Amino acid sequence: MKKLGTLVAAISVTALLAACSNTPKLASEPMPKSGFLPNYSVLVPISTSASDTRIWRYRKAGVNPGTYTAVILDPIYLNQNATKEITPEAINQAKIALQDSMVNAVNSRGNIKIVTQPGPGVARISVGITGAESSTDSLQPWNFTPIGLAMNAAAYAGGVNSKTPAMVVESKITDSQSKEVIGEGLVTIQGESFRTGGGSVESFVAMAKKVVRVALETSADPRATASR
Repeated sequence: MKKLGTLVAAISVTALLAACSNTPKLASEPMPKSGFLPNYSVLVPISTSASDTRIWRYRKAGVNPGTYTAVILDPIYLNQNATKEITPEAINQAKIALQDSMVNAVNSRGNIKIVTQPGPGVARISVGITGAESSTDSLQPWNFTPIGLAMNAAAYAGGVNSKTPAMVVESKITDSQSKEVIGEGLVTIQGESFRTGGGSVESFVAMAKKVVRVALETSADPRATASR
């Protein structure tokens, strides 16, 4: 559990980005493309009042939301490799916490069942937590390693490093039978400073619920997006 606590603290640091800073250049930076989603070109930006947060979404036109009454939840993807500081077991525990938050987000809707087999009226939801770093001219995907971010927090906060890390949560919804993409969502949260502190499993799950819920609701929004 000590290792999980370390991972929790590290990832929780990224959740503070939205609340701790203001990044004027954020709005002008391009959308990060980690490769998790099948087609980034269909995503369109939507407005949000949240500080240091940007959201893109896609919804296929002509899809009746009432058609789908159940979902398959793929195991959440966390782009975190094992290191000297973090074990595969700790990463797995973090994924379980994230998966639980996603299950809770779906169950809170009340009218959608969670199933394990494809079928008529069943959608498949996939969520990934990836990452990016903002340099002076762009927002580029990178290997999202929360431990690495935490270890370099002082450098970021002190302005030693000109790059600003960002947390990226991506989601997609597909038809479980045809595999056609119904919706996509991408949420980025970033800021100019880091704050360190002791994290807990509870605070980590609370962060995950908030960010993953936004990503899920973004891709599940029934309003069709304009063609690009």
